[in-house]
This record gives sequence, structure tokens and C-alpha cells, in this order.
Amino acid sequence: MVFRFFPPLCFVLFGLVTVSFAQKPNILLIYTDDHTHRAVSCYPEAWDWVKTPNIDALAEKGVRFHHATIGTWCMPSRATILTGRLQFGVESMKMDGEYPGSTYNPKKCQFWPSTFRKNGYTTAQIGKWHTGVDSGYDRDWDHQVVWNRPKYPANAGNYYYDQQLEINGVPIKVPGYSTDNYTNWAVDFINGSNRDENKPWYLWVCYGAVHGPFTPAERHLKDYPEVTVPIPADIYPPRPGKPAYVNAMENWIPGKNGQPELKGGFQARTVDTQGVHGNTLNDWVRQVHQGVRAIDEGVGKMIDALTASKQLHNTLVVFTSDQGMGWGQHGFRHKLGPYDATIRSPLIFSMPGTLPEGKVCMSPVGGQDLPPTFFSFAGIDLPWEMHGQDLTPQLKNPATPRKEPVLMALTSDRYGSATKKIPDPQHQMLAGVPWWVSLTEQHFKYIRTLTEGETEELYDLSRDPEELDNLALNAQFREKLLEMRGKTLKELKRTKAPFLESLPAVAAP
Repeated sequence: MVFRFFPPLCFVLFGLVTVSFAQKPNILLIYTDDHTHRAVSCYPEAWDWVKTPNIDALAEKGVRFHHATIGTWCMPSRATILTGRLQFGVESMKMDGEYPGSTYNPKKCQFWPSTFRKNGYTTAQIGKWHTGVDSGYDRDWDHQVVWNRPKYPANAGNYYYDQQLEINGVPIKVPGYSTDNYTNWAVDFINGSNRDENKPWYLWVCYGAVHGPFTPAERHLKDYPEVTVPIPADIYPPRPGKPAYVNAMENWIPGKNGQPELKGGFQARTVDTQGVHGNTLNDWVRQVHQGVRAIDEGVGKMIDALTASKQLHNTLVVFTSDQGMGWGQHGFRHKLGPYDATIRSPLIFSMPGTLPEGKVCMSPVGGQDLPPTFFSFAGIDLPWEMHGQDLTPQLKNPATPRKEPVLMALTSDRYGSATKKIPDPQHQMLAGVPWWVSLTEQHFKYIRTLTEGETEELYDLSRDPEELDNLALNAQFREKLLEMRGKTLKELKRTKAPFLESLPAVAAP
């Protein structure tokens, strides 16, 4: 069922927002990369020196979601945004060829922007593309300016300069700082370029920032001087109550004056850098937050363009990221883990005059919830079964509790029916992290590592937001553990997870 909007009235009734439009609303999805919620200053977990005034202004004029997990890493997060389905439900997608090469069968793996096109929308995507060499131009998208990493692996490390792009299918190498380039092209589109001004539009702006090598714009290299970051409690092992793979992590070593340093510098496939300012925890966190500054400026420019063109009040603006990024928490220096520190993202919806302003929704949400919500706003029926829930009730009244828990899963580089058989531990690791599933309901999170005999995890996020105290090991929470385990199995069944029948046994109590 979709939440329909009928013209021509917009009004507030009994504290809830009831919305109607004379025309279908535009949708602007601003999507960053490896951008933790801690790097957005309107989130209480951000350090007091963090400044993101333009993103904060979106929250002041909209609804901020306190707990959002959009995905687990770059490619599956985007696959979920494009299909409305978690990684294990995205059929035919696979990593293929030289990294980050990937492919999919568009007949088996359809992307929903094509449905928007068929229903009168102009669809556009600008920025990073990370789901197959086929970017879908002229099938899913009317207009594209994309950095297609899978198609041009030799250029896949160029996150910030000299990118090999495709503009509506035509390859071209473009100089300049990518964050600024994407912003400028997005502003052009908002102002009417490359679209029919008589049609509503959907624009997905995919920044490559702040992904490694975390390169700030030159104008921001002096920002945040003398940054001091509290050292995470479990940056070094042992980490009581955590699975074996977490305890095996030794990404950080004690440095001078007790400040942790990143062991070997930051290294990842296609990315290798020793850091702009140095190699300490303080240096890396400073560099990452400097990289966010250009994103924040870009958000401001897009909002200014919407305002000047008188489209702001008919445009749903959504700001989020593919997933978060850990910096020392539980020993991580990357994403992938099931913990808030490694994957939790910012998520803000704003539509002045339509949605509540300055409100916070405490219900947990997932990336799979975004497509059903967009279809609801556009008044279009879903083209296939999606895994998420329409967030319109929470957007109308942020105090409305979510009815369903939020399921997340990491299945390494496997998708769809290829996840039916869970690999042995040696072959299921991705950057040292095995397959896992998690379920968040209200303020409790359950985690099950898909390794035979591994401990389960249960956290009370309201009491233990750093996820240090594994309540699954506490006999007093046995009933809650069994409840969350059962609900996880129920959600895996509802979403038809191929590996449901091959789940390994958990550790004995």
C-alpha cells in the first residue's frame, strides 16, 4: 500500500502532518560514503568541535533518525538502495573480474528508478557507481554523470581527482576535486539542465567522500587544528564478550605519548595512503572530518538552488550514507562490522511545510526502508516485494513507534541465491569480518556471527551505546536473547534469506 498525496492542500491536524501536492514531489537523495553519524554535528555522538552547519540545517527543518543502518559496505548498500532488498535478496549481482569489477543480469536484478521513469519522473544519478559495469543509463536513468568504478578498475582508486567518468554513457576523464564536481553538476540539474522542467524528478547524488584515502579539499587542510579524540575503550585486545574475529584485530598500536597509531597506515584495495597529517588516531579523525567539510558545503549549495528555483517546498531532501566507519572502536579501522561504530549512518529527511521540523525519530530504520518510502511519496505502487517498511508514519509523526524490527546482514561478496550455502570460516571473511546477521528493535540489538559455535551478542543501546557489555553472556537476559533470536529467524524467513536453513549452531549457554 502506498501513502497517496492528493491536491491541493497541505495542513497540520492534531499535531500530525497531512500532506497533499498539486504535483508529484521531487526527491533528492544525497548519499555519502563511509560517513559515520559521528561526523555530523547535530548527532549527539559527534564531538563538540565537529561543524556541519548545512547538514544540521536540514535536521532543523526536518526529521533526524537517531539510529539508521543503511548497509554494511559500499556495494551491497547501493544494491539495497536500488532494489529495496537486502544483499541476500539481490539476485544475479556478483563481484566479477578485476576488483572492483561486478556484474548483474538486469532482467533478474531490476532497479526501481526505471519504474519512476515509466510513471512520469525524470531520473538522474551523479557520482560514484559501484554496482556492476552496467550503470543503467537510458534504462533506469534519464541522465547520468557517473564514476563507474567496476567498469574502469584502473581508475577505481581516484576517489578525489582525475576521475574516469561516463556522461550519459560517453566516457570522459575529468579533472578537479570530485566532491565539488558532483555538487556543481547536481546544482545544474536542479536548475533545469538535462531534464524536462515539466516533470517531477528523482536525483541520487553519490559522493565518493569521505571514503579512503580521505582526501580533504585543499581549502580545508587547516581546519580543526589540535583535534583530540578520546581513545575508544577497546581499541586494543582483549575485548571481552566479542567473537573471535573481533578479538583477533590488531589494527592499532600504542604510539608516542600513548596516542594510538594505525598499524601500517591505511591500506585497502585500490587505496593506499599514509595520511595527510600523520598516522595517529587524532590525525586520521581530523583528516576525515576535514573531508566532510566539502560535503557540507555541497549540501548548502543544493538547498540554495532548490530555494532560488522555488522547488524547496516540493522536494523531499534525504541525507544519508552507505554506512559508517570505525576509528578504533572494537579495534576496527574500517566498516563491515555489525556495531554502531562501524556501520551506523546519519539519516535526515527534510521537506519544509510538509514534514515536521526539528524532530528526532528514535525508532531504528534501515536502508531497505528508503525505496518504499520514496514510492509512497511519489504515489506509485511498488513494482516488486521489498524488504523494508514505508517510513511515512514516522515522518508524519516521529514519535510513532516502528512496528517491525530492522534486519541487517553481511554476506561478504555474495548476493542472492549465491548466499544459500554459508562458506567455511576461512572463505567467508571480508577484510577479516565473517558473515553475520543482526536485528535491532527499540533499543536492543542482537548479533549472530555465522560461524559454528560462535557466541551470540545482545546489547542494550540505551544503557551501553558503545556495545561493550554483551548481555548474551548474562543469564538474567536469557529470555530476551531467545526472544531476539526468534525474531531474527522470523525476519530471515519473511525476507526469504537463502541461507536460513544452513545457519550454524551458536555457542552453548
